[in-house]
Amino acid sequence: MTDARIAKLHGRRVWDSRGRPTVEVEAHLADGAIGRAIAPAGASTGQGEALDLRDGGPRFGGLDVHRAVGSVNDEIAPALLRLDTTDQEAVDRLLIDLDGTPDRSRLGGNAIVATSMALLHANAASADVPLWQHLAGGRPVRIPLPEIQIFGGGAHADRRVDVQDFMVVCPAAGSFSEALDWTAEIYRAAGSLMRKAGKAQGVADEGGFWPAFDSNEEALETLTRAIEAAGFTPSSQVGISLDVAASQFGSAGRYTLALDDRTLDTAALIDMLGGWIDQYPVLSVEDPVGEDDHEGMIEFTRRYGNRCQVIGDDYLVTNAKRVEAAATNGAANAVLVKPNQAGTVTEAHQALRAGKEAGFGTIVSARSGETEDVTVAHLSVGWDAGQLKVGSFTRSERMAKWNEVLRIEESLGDSAEFSGWSAFTFAGTEPSTTKP
Repeated sequence: MTDARIAKLHGRRVWDSRGRPTVEVEAHLADGAIGRAIAPAGASTGQGEALDLRDGGPRFGGLDVHRAVGSVNDEIAPALLRLDTTDQEAVDRLLIDLDGTPDRSRLGGNAIVATSMALLHANAASADVPLWQHLAGGRPVRIPLPEIQIFGGGAHADRRVDVQDFMVVCPAAGSFSEALDWTAEIYRAAGSLMRKAGKAQGVADEGGFWPAFDSNEEALETLTRAIEAAGFTPSSQVGISLDVAASQFGSAGRYTLALDDRTLDTAALIDMLGGWIDQYPVLSVEDPVGEDDHEGMIEFTRRYGNRCQVIGDDYLVTNAKRVEAAATNGAANAVLVKPNQAGTVTEAHQALRAGKEAGFGTIVSARSGETEDVTVAHLSVGWDAGQLKVGSFTRSERMAKWNEVLRIEESLGDSAEFSGWSAFTFAGTEPSTTKP
């Protein structure tokens, strides 16, 4: 018989993919079940995100996490001891109330999200089912469409190009496994093209190529050529997904492009992005304008939301109320869901549900500062998100997530359903008009 009451919570200091300290929490339940989770960290962060608690001072640039680990061991653990974990929402509500701040800054968003996810894992282990199955609760699920970075820019590559992520999606693939196969070929082709052109400079934060392009358009052109060189048809088989992360280079309706050495207003930026949608096989655009540019988000969605996915990340910060407002105002048609951005698993799920209720596309996402933790892979399946964004197709903190979804897909056998084109909810993505 299971006993899902908390017997022990332990926080420890571990390391993320950027060589920075982060928080891991290990949860032990009374029946012997164990769950473990690690807090990630973002480089491009939006206003309204849950805040990590860092130590400050000279050590590791102020980024150490002894205070956050102390939050887990000295305050969270005693408060949650003997609590029944079968009600994740009640557990997370207690964590939120215990912290008592709107941004989780007292105990630390890193301490809270690691605890929330560790308890989720422990509860699934107590029920003796995989986490994705525990989350699904018997409801049908799809294997997500992967969104995979080929070139990294923006805050992930020291602004070598203005756009933060140049990614590919393979909606015409027949399975998750095949989508990864296609992406591997495209990644190889992109590397070959860059080396021949002398444009490769290294690897960006999330494992994509760190390019030496002279313009953002050169990146788009090269990526389109890589898709073709790998043997695929742009748009009908493989599309481009962009994370513009416009808040990183602009605010108050003014955007400064480092590569072009020019400043654009909102209208000019929207026109530029629209030109890219016209010229290249762009199926998805994330944060096309700044998080404070509400009218810009509405205008971009009005003009291009029937032709591509318009994702709110910094703009929505995994917040259900913001998603509902965006749906009312027509300010996006998809939401990025990051558990550590919201603060708890429950809040992340609320944002995803709000997106689904609005008819939005939903994408579960990792962060640039990642670890071997694979929670987001299970969330993307168990919540039937339809899409998963992890980073590139290199570096083990990224591949751990892709490989975990492969295992889930294999475990489902013939019943596995790959989301493919169904992941997109914007107009014009019907198979009859977009598949080859």
